[in-house]
Amino acid sequence: MGLLTAKLITIFTFLCCLQSISQAKLKKFDKQYGPFNETYYDIFQVVPPAIISNQALQVTSDYANNLMIMFNNAGKILLKQSFKLWDDSNKRVASFNSSFLINIYRIENKTAAEDLTFLISPDLELPTNSHGQHLGLTNANTDGRSANKVIAVELDTFKQEFDPDDNHIGIDIHSIISVKVESLTKHGIELAGIGARFYNIWVQYDGIKRVLDVYIAEQAERNGSTLPRPKNPILTHDVDLRDVVNQESYFGFSASTGNFYQLNCVLRWNLTVEYFQEKNQYLTIGLGVGVPLFVLFLILLPLLGYYYHKEKAARSESIILGALKSLPGMPRDFEFKVLKKATNNFDEKNKLGEGGFGVVYKGYLVGENLEIAVKWFSRESMKGQDDFLAELTIINRLRHKHLVKLLGWSHKHGKLLLIYEYMPNGSLDKHLFSGPDKKPLSWQVRYKIVSGLASALHYLHDEFEQKVVHRDLKANNIMLDSNFNARLGDFGLARALDNEKTSYAEAEGVLGTVGYIAPECFLTGKATQHSDVYAFGAVLLELVCGKRPGTKVNGFQLFVDWVWYLHRDGRIL
Repeated sequence: MGLLTAKLITIFTFLCCLQSISQAKLKKFDKQYGPFNETYYDIFQVVPPAIISNQALQVTSDYANNLMIMFNNAGKILLKQSFKLWDDSNKRVASFNSSFLINIYRIENKTAAEDLTFLISPDLELPTNSHGQHLGLTNANTDGRSANKVIAVELDTFKQEFDPDDNHIGIDIHSIISVKVESLTKHGIELAGIGARFYNIWVQYDGIKRVLDVYIAEQAERNGSTLPRPKNPILTHDVDLRDVVNQESYFGFSASTGNFYQLNCVLRWNLTVEYFQEKNQYLTIGLGVGVPLFVLFLILLPLLGYYYHKEKAARSESIILGALKSLPGMPRDFEFKVLKKATNNFDEKNKLGEGGFGVVYKGYLVGENLEIAVKWFSRESMKGQDDFLAELTIINRLRHKHLVKLLGWSHKHGKLLLIYEYMPNGSLDKHLFSGPDKKPLSWQVRYKIVSGLASALHYLHDEFEQKVVHRDLKANNIMLDSNFNARLGDFGLARALDNEKTSYAEAEGVLGTVGYIAPECFLTGKATQHSDVYAFGAVLLELVCGKRPGTKVNGFQLFVDWVWYLHRDGRIL
């Protein structure tokens, strides 16, 4: 009863707060962002090849070693929060003030291209084929259509046939052809000059006067103090946002490259928006009806939850067992109580490792005098079942001396477990990164590990009846037996390709571990044999250099980029 009373108080407080919020007409959002790091992926929608690296929003990729990404591409980075920019019962439009520090950098001092924009967008998507002159805003089929619902301030560094020059600021509405433009050369400003140049940009909109103003000032140093905003705008345009953008819209940046390329970096961003909050005129009536219904719901909730979980568990049991029985040469079915005894009730002392899938425990089957590794899937959901079945379905049919051998499985009351042959020497990463107290692997052993891993990968790609892409090849998924022979394990992300297919589409985004993922996967959204080979190369670097692929070195976000840089300069040892 005490728990129920606490829940009711919480709900009542929530509804009172909701009522207070509903009465507010105009809200204020005020945030300062930067320097940027990987935590900002939670705040921003980063559409590849855009990336957050080197403490900046790289709106076009900074992968200097991958020309496929550098040329003919478009990127987009938007704040995930949308804003209601006007209210139907109010004549006023929301005001906003956006200021940001940029660096548009010519790589190797070559021709700059194309543009960087600050924009208000109807959604978080990047239009297809929006590279080159289309700035990540439109494409050849949609440019100029009012349905685009987009307005942008373009910082243009490449002259198209409709541009006045290759160094100007423009205001774009639904189209890449600016409705108003101002050349910067006569003001002594060069957006993409030779070397590092930093500019503060202010974009301000007055929702009462319906006026958009743009200001610009050069800043001497990247980390210097922000200059005062200039007295006069460099560009002014009268525009009613009601006629241009969606009522609910997003703020952010887009950029593109064509046959030339440049880095389009946003180093800091301050955003202030006055926006409208939805007012619920039926909330008072809803409170009178809703509170009693909530009380009734809470009383019935435990009973409903019991029957729901019971039915879900039964359905899950049926799905799993049906799938298992359809497997050819179904592996051994272990009783859960046997595994519980073998692992000493899954004692923490027997834990071998832990990952996104769950936990691996060491076990010992007394009657069989056999050491085992028990992989317990912790996500007891349909997604966990998918991972469990995917791994079991594939590895059940694989037979190779350099793959970890599957001994069996266990499934009862939603508990999903796979049982593997135990590897006495653990995973490769524990030998590479265990610290100075542990004896390093000899070059002969390292060569043996590489050879075994290559043999396993060749089997998956070319010798098995179907092509198999592992998708998660990394040092801690490479196990070592008593003689330090490599055994590739963890097939939770592996997929068998249908005949004639060469790739697996990543329906839920690119999966794997940063540093081992091939750059093209972020563009294509597909895993291939080639992306497995890229991961194999990352493991080779680990074995040779003793550094993880995700290590940041000398300003490079990924270790492989630093190695590639040294190779191009002829400085590889």
